[in-house]
Amino acid sequence: MRRQKPALGWTALLALMALTLFATTAPAAAQTGSLQVLHGHVRPAVSSGQTAPVGVLPPTQRMSVAIMLPLRNQSELTSLLDRIYDSSAPEYRRFLSVAEFTEQFGPTPQDYQAVVDFAKANGLTVTFTPANRMLVDVSGTVAQIEKAFHVAMTVYHHPTENRTFYSPDREPSIELNVPVTHIAGLNNFSIPRPIVTKASMNQGVSSNTTGSGPGGSFLGSDMRAAYYGGGALTGAGQAVGLLEFGGYNLSDVNLSFSNVGQTYSVPINNVLLDGANGQPNGDDVEEVLDIVQAIGMAPGLSQVRVYIAPPVFDVDVLNQMATDNIAKQLSCSWLWYPEDASTDDPIFQEFAAQGQNFSVASGDYGAYTNFIPSPFYFPAEDAYVTAVGGTALTTNGAGGAWESEIVWNGVPENGRGVGSGGGISPDGIVIPKWQLGVANSANAASRTVRNVPDVAAEGNTDNYACNLGVCIGGWGGTSFAAPRWAGFLALVNQQLVNGGQSSVGFINPAIYAIGMSTGYDSDFHDITIGNNDVSAGLYGGYNATTGYDLTTGWGSPNGQNLINALPAAIFALSATPSSVTILEGGAGGTSTIALSAANGFSGTVDLTASGLPSGVTATFNPTSISGNETSKLTLTASNAVTTGNATVTVTGTSGGLTAITTVALSVDFGLAVTPSSQTVTAGKGAARYKTAM
Repeated sequence: MRRQKPALGWTALLALMALTLFATTAPAAAQTGSLQVLHGHVRPAVSSGQTAPVGVLPPTQRMSVAIMLPLRNQSELTSLLDRIYDSSAPEYRRFLSVAEFTEQFGPTPQDYQAVVDFAKANGLTVTFTPANRMLVDVSGTVAQIEKAFHVAMTVYHHPTENRTFYSPDREPSIELNVPVTHIAGLNNFSIPRPIVTKASMNQGVSSNTTGSGPGGSFLGSDMRAAYYGGGALTGAGQAVGLLEFGGYNLSDVNLSFSNVGQTYSVPINNVLLDGANGQPNGDDVEEVLDIVQAIGMAPGLSQVRVYIAPPVFDVDVLNQMATDNIAKQLSCSWLWYPEDASTDDPIFQEFAAQGQNFSVASGDYGAYTNFIPSPFYFPAEDAYVTAVGGTALTTNGAGGAWESEIVWNGVPENGRGVGSGGGISPDGIVIPKWQLGVANSANAASRTVRNVPDVAAEGNTDNYACNLGVCIGGWGGTSFAAPRWAGFLALVNQQLVNGGQSSVGFINPAIYAIGMSTGYDSDFHDITIGNNDVSAGLYGGYNATTGYDLTTGWGSPNGQNLINALPAAIFALSATPSSVTILEGGAGGTSTIALSAANGFSGTVDLTASGLPSGVTATFNPTSISGNETSKLTLTASNAVTTGNATVTVTGTSGGLTAITTVALSVDFGLAVTPSSQTVTAGKGAARYKTAM
């Protein structure tokens, strides 16, 4: 039966008449050639006429948008990212600061100022200008937005959801010679959804679960025991950043621990953007579980940074994570259907250039096929994120070690199956170079298009979580898997920083190299049982298989083995003793610098010293070492030395790899005895006195 158009009141009719008048005049301006026409803002449902307008946004209503500028020197950035993650290149893991990234690849100050001036000239208020110059946040009335971008902000019935949405009636155009890539926030057709699943009421927590929570449900601490073990790494000194589109009650975080007899001491800091107030929008289970799972895996984190923004401002929250550059491990358990899948990619590239890794839930609806009315695959399908699938984990007891894992494929709820998201990028994102060579007849992966997921972790509906004061088991989803990986990477980065290394950065190049190496079976738990067909064969799916597959990627982390393997070939330096005292004009002091190689490192390391006080010299014998050799560091002070304490930093360099160790140095006054007069010189500027023989 044909849907009848809803009746419109006089206000809406007058608005539509104005819209019609606008539509007849706007194209004439575009024909002048002075307008830069943008793309990717109007959904097919609007452009095809599938959904009819039901009104317009009131002209006096205020709205906020972000004007996005393109990166400069894209080919150079792509090449640099390849070298940053190539262990044989001089740039290996030499990450950029925000300022360095902006200087090399951000829009020029002149172009950025031109966009700011354009906004102000059109009556818009510039509300934020981030350090990387990649976007200009502005606000204004609907009338001002319409005039600036030559659109009419129209309200439509959503074709698949029981709500209306707003959208421009046409692609925006802008009177500006500086290139603009996108105007974020012009429509709310796709609202990000949390990828969290609740077991059916008649399913509950399965009887064979082995968690230490109520009814055998899994806690965050169980994941630490299963995927890491009882080691000393806690994530100390590391921050985890979480992307959220809703607030939460801190009391629910507290209950998640106190209800099961646990405590936590990690500071939780909110970063509120675009008017977000940090309060729950309905429930808060997603936000709470993200925090709890990251802390469960890494209980010694320096902080959890919770970035919260309204649903249409993904670009703002992602960009804030990049410009803060505080958390090197980031996580997102939300998926959405973007207007343009390339819009956020420059920010993900900045993450990679700065040594940040973005773990994203791969989805809870099984294989990436077209049977889902609203496709939610993004940002898991982007080439510069780590997509995390879901498994069903069994441990050898409550709080016990890993025992086995299969693909998560759950009991249907409300007639819809749930399971680990995976497949070939629906938006046709080109396969990244590190993923070349994984496709075969067994895993059905693509040889030309990005494949998802990359890795996996426990996501079955046997997890314990708190929501608005109620704490129960039966929760699951790849929502749990993504923050668990972020917590695990905090352990990796803690070990690296403790060894004088930089963070591991974007892990995908490393995990694919590991997956195709002889060490794979010892570094990952390879999931080879199950599939992600959640439609009982109606729409198909993918099977788990040996090695990489489109259900769980390479699998789940195998504790310390993977922590050691992820940075590729590395080395560390140590100094014995770690403190040395020398006298002015004296013979000096020594420390032995030892090289410790890991992950097959076989290079030669050149040694240098820095931080020396004036008048102190350092020599190495030998100046280069390899294997597990040592070098003798000798520190000597002249008669003109500055006395006091200092920290001498010893740096070892081999190609693109560096490692450091430190020696605490104390320089004291020397005593010089003159035999003929028996005069003792007590240091520079000191009084001379006679001494008896």
